[in-house]
Amino acid sequence: MKFSILIPTFNSSQTIQDSIDSILAQNYKNFEIVIIDNQSSDGTINIIKKNNLKNIKYIIGQDKGVYDAINKGIKLSSGEIISLLHSDDVYYDDKVLQNVYDAFEHHDTNIVYGDLVYVKKNNLKSILRYWRSRSYKYGDFFKGWHPPHPSFFAKKFLFEKYNFYESNIGNSADVELMYRFLEINKIDFFYLNKIIVKMRYGGKSNKSIVSIVEQNKRIIKFLEIENNYYKIFKFLLYKLLNRFSQFIFKP
Repeated sequence: MKFSILIPTFNSSQTIQDSIDSILAQNYKNFEIVIIDNQSSDGTINIIKKNNLKNIKYIIGQDKGVYDAINKGIKLSSGEIISLLHSDDVYYDDKVLQNVYDAFEHHDTNIVYGDLVYVKKNNLKSILRYWRSRSYKYGDFFKGWHPPHPSFFAKKFLFEKYNFYESNIGNSADVELMYRFLEINKIDFFYLNKIIVKMRYGGKSNKSIVSIVEQNKRIIKFLEIENNYYKIFKFLLYKLLNRFSQFIFKP
């Protein structure tokens, strides 16, 4: 079973090698790396090329946002399983792909997801926040809950059958896709109770209050609860409590 690991990049010269190294360190070796670069000007492309790997593909060209880039990467990929690793994130340890592969095989499922930790930008060992997931229950998205997207592995045919990321809705496209797969189409899944990814804190979706507000407005809209104040309040309250707990409990 082959993994296609997608890395969208734009001026990522400070972190891209960390991401690539965390993939190359995996003890499960049946993977390809697909890098989609939005015309970086800081040396990112040179770093990518210096790796000179047989199992690496890259596209360099202008895109319409990160999820447009990811859609391009999915279409270019040749693996059975799609994984997204942002250019400032790394896999948690060298057993991630093996553990995910085992979960797909032993549980005969189409989606596997796990946990995530946020770390300091300049210290990958310093954990700031622990996003511990759990097994999904129908209706969870309406309580502001969803799996951490960087830990989300899905078989490629799901994108071809149920459509790709809605790139026109910005940084809420990851939540919309997981909602569409898990809630609407009820695709079978397995929760892997392990940390999958280290994510540097301060990414695009949580870099400012305005960004967070805009993301939640879009989520509320595709959940079709924008005219129900009780459901909006319930969504925001549960989400706030869940996020608060991630700062309290550490692995």
